[in-house]
Amino acid sequence: MYAAIMFALLAFFLVALYRGARLITLTALVAAAFMVTWLAGPLGTVGAVIGALVLVPLAALLNVSALRRQVLTAPLFRAFRAVLPAMSDTEREALEAGDTWWEAELFRGRPDWSQLLDTPYVALTEDEQRFLDEDTDALCAMLDEWQIHFEDKDLPPEVWAFIRERGFFGMLIHKEHGGLGFSAQAQSMVVSKIATRSVTAAVTVMVPNSLGPGELLQHYGTAEQQAYWLPRLARGEETPCFALTGPEVGSDAGAIPDTGVVCRRQVDGESVLGIELTFDKRYITLAPVATVIGLAFRLLDPDGLLGDGTTTDYGITCALVPGDAEGLEIGRRHYPGGAFMNGPLRGRNVFVPLDAIIGGPAMAGAGWRMLVECLSAGRGISLPALATATGKGLYGATGAYTAIRRQFNVSIGWFEGVQEAMGRIGGLTYTLEASRTLTATALDQCSPGVITALLKYHSTEMMRQVVTDAMDIHGGRGVIMGPRNYLAIPWQLLPVAITVEGANIMTRSLMIFGQGAIRCHPYVYPEMEATRDNNLERFDRLFWAHAGYTVNRGVRAWGLALTGARLARAPVTGPLKGYYRDVERLSAALSFCSDVAMSTLGGSLKLRESTSARLGDILSQLYLATAVLKYYETYGRDSDDHLPHARWALDHALSRAGEALDAFCRNYPKPLVGRLLAWVVLPFGQPWKRPADALNGQVSELMMRPNAVSEALRGHIYVGDRATDPTGQLLETFEQLQTVGPAYERLLKAVSRGRITGADLDAQLEAAVSEEIIGPADADAIRAYDALRREAILTDDFDAEYVRDPLAFRRDGAGAGARHAG
Repeated sequence: MYAAIMFALLAFFLVALYRGARLITLTALVAAAFMVTWLAGPLGTVGAVIGALVLVPLAALLNVSALRRQVLTAPLFRAFRAVLPAMSDTEREALEAGDTWWEAELFRGRPDWSQLLDTPYVALTEDEQRFLDEDTDALCAMLDEWQIHFEDKDLPPEVWAFIRERGFFGMLIHKEHGGLGFSAQAQSMVVSKIATRSVTAAVTVMVPNSLGPGELLQHYGTAEQQAYWLPRLARGEETPCFALTGPEVGSDAGAIPDTGVVCRRQVDGESVLGIELTFDKRYITLAPVATVIGLAFRLLDPDGLLGDGTTTDYGITCALVPGDAEGLEIGRRHYPGGAFMNGPLRGRNVFVPLDAIIGGPAMAGAGWRMLVECLSAGRGISLPALATATGKGLYGATGAYTAIRRQFNVSIGWFEGVQEAMGRIGGLTYTLEASRTLTATALDQCSPGVITALLKYHSTEMMRQVVTDAMDIHGGRGVIMGPRNYLAIPWQLLPVAITVEGANIMTRSLMIFGQGAIRCHPYVYPEMEATRDNNLERFDRLFWAHAGYTVNRGVRAWGLALTGARLARAPVTGPLKGYYRDVERLSAALSFCSDVAMSTLGGSLKLRESTSARLGDILSQLYLATAVLKYYETYGRDSDDHLPHARWALDHALSRAGEALDAFCRNYPKPLVGRLLAWVVLPFGQPWKRPADALNGQVSELMMRPNAVSEALRGHIYVGDRATDPTGQLLETFEQLQTVGPAYERLLKAVSRGRITGADLDAQLEAAVSEEIIGPADADAIRAYDALRREAILTDDFDAEYVRDPLAFRRDGAGAGARHAG
């Protein structure tokens, strides 16, 4: 009887820990176990007295807040304050910038699924849909990426004019200022569609709508600045750029060496209070053609002209500089492997009035926070849109090419080696579209800095994998440059996406977990603030709540690991419900491991970049997995075609998260702690496996025929004229194959088996009709298809003079039609 009661109490205690019961409840359970042990006799009187002398003071010490605060918390508080690293203003502003959203639920170990599943995707308005279908398609029809990239190395003048006139530079500017006032979802879809036609045009459009003067003015500008500049930007009367990066300042933007000194100058006979700027910027998109420059610099006021005699260094500030300002060097170009406008900006003693500061003099020194907040929003729209466009385009093109292209008399998409790469293209594209859609929805509600950082990194890395796999599959078809090649330019421009808006190595190593751990954690940042405010009472409440939180997450992680996540709750039924449980298990493991890492490594954690990066990888993959789960619930539940894509994406994300968790434990800087963590979160090893060969086969087979996923993705890309556009020609050939496929297969089998012979296709078709293997109509259809097929697999060759000087070749009258031949 005693054993049964004690077992029940132990079970209740573990359940209470698992469910996060309050300290008083846990104390009561311990007291009950003590009383049962005493009354049942094992302790005896002496044992009971000793136990009481130990447990009663301990219970009082933990539960009586005033006593606990003085005896336990005060020494901890002093120690915490002594080791708490100093935080600069720029670090504080970066941490406080933006919001948290769904990623906070994933970080905290008990995700509230309703927050994800009950949030509807942002739908396009009628104006947004019309702009996407009409204006964006009209722009795409004007674009010839080969001419832009290889011949002119610039957009044609009529394209620049169209972009300006139709408001592409003003998508984010509110309608009250003459802009389009589009949602983040609409901006993302417009940029994504343009990118399926021309990366150059997409970059040109996306930069003014991400980090740029327009967004900064809209959020922080004075009424006068907004009234003057925003309508001009929206109408395309001004071409903007933003100058942040310099020769020795990339990821460490807080160390900007460019300066602006407050001074007085004579302007048109009047003494004007302003700023004398000296700067040297690099890698600035649209700089060569900009008419107005948003400039980040360090503002200095050595003579106290701003009225604050105690401040000489105001810190990073943002101001507007006219493109024709005296002392500004502008117009030279970089060539970053692509034709979009990018170049340096230099300024020596460039003078602007004080009201050129974005937001006016009151915003002097507020530039870093402005940049962090606006960069996070733009980072979540522009590059994920570009990466998703690449995935969508190559999903369709690779699926069509592998069905059309044959080796050993078999479509190459049936080879398992090819299917492995195709599985990645299909599954990663599904992930890209799911995460792009979810993140754009988040950006229309808030400014989630952690999400945008992780999506920038992972979307561009997924794009890198998709392009690499597509290149491997296409072989020479992807290597030989020319108008037919839809792969080479994205391949060439990959480093741009990997590098800009936070280099990927830095983003993964420092930003995702570094910012996420503090912003998403319910206690860490408030504890830091309580310590800096020297508030012992607040620190006491937070610290002990944090301790209970850590114990709860550890017990949850252990319980879920021991039971294979069967204790977790799935909010849906159906084939994917097990993945919800696995996400909750990994979420609990992430939460517990993060707390242990922060408590045992302290401030040195941010120097342990591989350790923190692996925790960031877990958080990132959980976000991607849940984006897929929501996308499937919204669009895929009634479609058999979605399920293999979703399963592939989820298997890939969870296996990557599991591998990161395993590597975190194995490589933990304190080996004993690492082994303990592994025992808690991975007691039976890493259980999540990468997508199976059979799943690769299912995805690749779907890609080689029209399916619900490809139809949905195709609705978001631009397909050009089928008579002249290589992608249009390829897809027309693919569609024809669906019609002639059965007859074509009968013909090829008859030839391979020697049933019919013939020196060429016409002879083989004649023999096949004679043998009644196919009918005359089939023969005509196969003949027409084979002509399309040959065009679809050809590469370009050129006149040698054209390669040497394409503009001169065109100018001499050969014309665009003679520049290449199939």
